[in-house]
Amino acid sequence: MIDLHAHILPGLDDGPPTIEAALGMARVATAAGTRAMATTSHVGYTYDLGPAELVPAREALAAALAEAGIELELLAGGEVAPSKLPELDDEALRALALGGGPYVLLECPFSPIGASMEMMVADLHRRGFGVLLGHPERSPTFQRDPARLASLIDQGALAQVTTGSLTGGFGETPRQAAAAMLQQGLVHVLASDAHDEVHRGPDLHAADGALDEAQFEWMTAAVPAAIVAGRPLPERPPLPRARGVRARLRSWSAR
Repeated sequence: MIDLHAHILPGLDDGPPTIEAALGMARVATAAGTRAMATTSHVGYTYDLGPAELVPAREALAAALAEAGIELELLAGGEVAPSKLPELDDEALRALALGGGPYVLLECPFSPIGASMEMMVADLHRRGFGVLLGHPERSPTFQRDPARLASLIDQGALAQVTTGSLTGGFGETPRQAAAAMLQQGLVHVLASDAHDEVHRGPDLHAADGALDEAQFEWMTAAVPAAIVAGRPLPERPPLPRARGVRARLRSWSAR
């Protein structure tokens, strides 16, 4: 598996405070079957980070992983806040792109947004970047209006949901939103958005039961590999049918 959204670099944002804590996260991830992890520290105003901070931190952690005998490949990345995006030139975005490929992880804000997301996605595409939308199921805008997410996907964006949302770790509303997005085929990537070893851990299998085996493999291995390599996405497996899905989707989207 490839985890495309994780805060594992120590001492930079609200992820692990120390190298030891980061190594603990890596042990949990590899024990669960993750072989590569994008180091997506926050790139925004609360944590004013960029390639100058992320690259040496990733190199230092990679050295510590090797010394500890932990076989986890660290990939380039960064969780870019929409408010920070206008300040990032193409060179910075290339350094923050997932695994050195063409995709940027663009955070879906926890505050209501206007038409700025559509404009940002279009601008990133114009500049030659793909867009992976981070945790839309936790964003009030997409919770209230799932058609906005569908429109962005029609525009060419991809969407990532978080394991903790599917398990109810962020509350019932994100859980229902994530389930509905999955049922509508609006999700391309399942990632941990891990911040620590236990409470927001990196075990992607924590979401077992929310997806069938084919969908799980597609979202944790096949699609992430294509994103990192800059290849076309593999064909999505058939979505499983569930009784009462349409009614539940109507109920959720009316909230």
